[in-house]
Amino acid sequence: MIRDTLKAAQISAMKSGDKPRLAAVRLILAKVKDRDIELRTASAQPDDDALVIEVLQKMVKQRRESIQLFEQGGRPEKAEEEKAELVVIEEFLPQQLSEAETKAAIEAIKGELGAGGLKDMGKVMAELKARHGAVLDMGKASGWVKEALA
Repeated sequence: MIRDTLKAAQISAMKSGDKPRLAAVRLILAKVKDRDIELRTASAQPDDDALVIEVLQKMVKQRRESIQLFEQGGRPEKAEEEKAELVVIEEFLPQQLSEAETKAAIEAIKGELGAGGLKDMGKVMAELKARHGAVLDMGKASGWVKEALA
């Protein structure tokens, strides 16, 4: 389980004295715990790994946006901090699909659903997320789906 891997990484970072890595792992664990608390009242509990992956993907997206904003704002030192956190967060995500693999999956789903135009983009995106959501950057995939349906 990813959660166990995170806890082991926290202990390892503490023992080695790697403060930036320890801070990033603690941040991840805090976000996962926040999500656990949010879901206490939910009727359906998602799979634990799926929950952790969802949190990690959201954190990756936030870091990428922050890096871009810091670089535009002339704050390279803050951008470097975010990049260091991003590297640690991405370690715990499953291997992501490549661009070619993603486009092949999009074409397969497009064929199965008989999608012909941009009006079918929602259906294709929903199916793509259901099948490959854990190993896919949905932001990039959205552009590729739009390109495939145009």
